[in-house]
Amino acid sequence: MRRLIVPAFISLDGIIQAPGGPGEDTSGGFSLGGWVVPYADESSEPMGGVFNEPFELVLGRTTYEIFAGYWPKVPADAPHRAFADGFNRAAKHVATHRPESLAWENSHALGKDVVGALRDLKRGNGPNLLTQGSSELVRQLLAADVVDELVLLQYPILLGKGKRLYDDGVRPAAFRLESSRQTAAGVSVNRFVREGEVMTGSFALDD
Repeated sequence: MRRLIVPAFISLDGIIQAPGGPGEDTSGGFSLGGWVVPYADESSEPMGGVFNEPFELVLGRTTYEIFAGYWPKVPADAPHRAFADGFNRAAKHVATHRPESLAWENSHALGKDVVGALRDLKRGNGPNLLTQGSSELVRQLLAADVVDELVLLQYPILLGKGKRLYDDGVRPAAFRLESSRQTAAGVSVNRFVREGEVMTGSFALDD
């Protein structure tokens, strides 16, 4: 059974919108795109190393359009060409109402029952399924409790507004901190693995 992993660049206040550049996603009037760039250093590894193993992508429509307009056009001599090749080669499973317009190679629509389709994919054989961006889709997956791991690269900034990783629809769930490190630029890279239900207690003294 393969795992569904959510890697995310995330601010201290939970925002994941447009980390890579000013024009990446300006919806809602977001004007701080590219907020991860000043924190890039030699100790940084793309998304905590989750792309070092074979993978398939799970994308919302907006992120799919951003990626389809960028990764196939990366020049052959670009430093991140190998990374682009991995994205171009990987299967892309897309939540969309317009399946006929998925022109990026190896792209497939998830259909009307997105959660059901992903449950079926997880039960099958193949590499792990990795989301990217796709905040609305990720919140839907967290609400349905189909996420197995969170790999969060937390940046020491507050962005104030923008698309967030979590909302009130997220299902209560317990995770185990599997690994943690910090880059020289101060970015915390934490891997959390799904583990059981939320436990509660009380510090009140018994009478």
